[in-house]
Formats: sequence, C-alpha cells, structure tokens
Amino acid sequence: MFLPTFSVKIHIIVMKSKGIQKYAVVRIGGKQYRVAEGEEILVDKLEDPKKISTEVLLFTDGEKVSVGKPTLKTEVKLKVLSELEKGEKVEIYKFKAKSRYKRHTGFRAQYTRLLVEKIG
Repeated sequence: MFLPTFSVKIHIIVMKSKGIQKYAVVRIGGKQYRVAEGEEILVDKLEDPKKISTEVLLFTDGEKVSVGKPTLKTEVKLKVLSELEKGEKVEIYKFKAKSRYKRHTGFRAQYTRLLVEKIG
C-alpha cells in the first residue's frame, strides 16, 4: 500500500474536520477495513472467531501517520459481538430467449460483527 506524502496530509486535514482522531487500516481475512475505537464493523465470516488475525497497514493518532512496509507492530484489540449475521439476499436470474432456458438462484453472504475496543 503506497500513500504519497501530499495525499496523506490532505487526508489528515479532512479527518480532523470530521472530528476523527485515532484510526487504523487493518487487514482481516484478506480484506482491508478502516477502523476507529468503539466502532462496529462487519467482516466476512471468520473460520475461528476466537483467533482473529489482524495486520495493521496504517495507523494515525490525529497528528502523525505511520504507514507499514508492509505492516506495523501496532495492535488492534477486537471483540466478537455476533459470530454469524446474514446479509441481504441477492437473486440471480439466467434466461436465454427462444430456448425455454431459465434458472433462478439466491445467495446470502455470512458476516461476523466485531467491536474495535482499542487501537495502539
């Protein structure tokens, strides 16, 4: 993850104007999430919610930004709120004209809800 210095400075100014001080970008289950203390996040269903592996890619305390190469040693403490939540149903239709071919399937993603207790 490469962030030019200029865009990082602009990013800090924007975040200060929104009142957000301390946050991090973490990798959980192969996807990246922006998290702040006290925030709830939905991540793809974790195989073992008791063993959550997080890699901190970026951390800022409102004044200074630390970017990992590739990760930082900063710790993010997470708590599992619910092990299984289902997302909205997605319906998939297939249809081919003039051949009487029709298929219909559905899909619901499964999520784990996490609470960010502490960053740093």
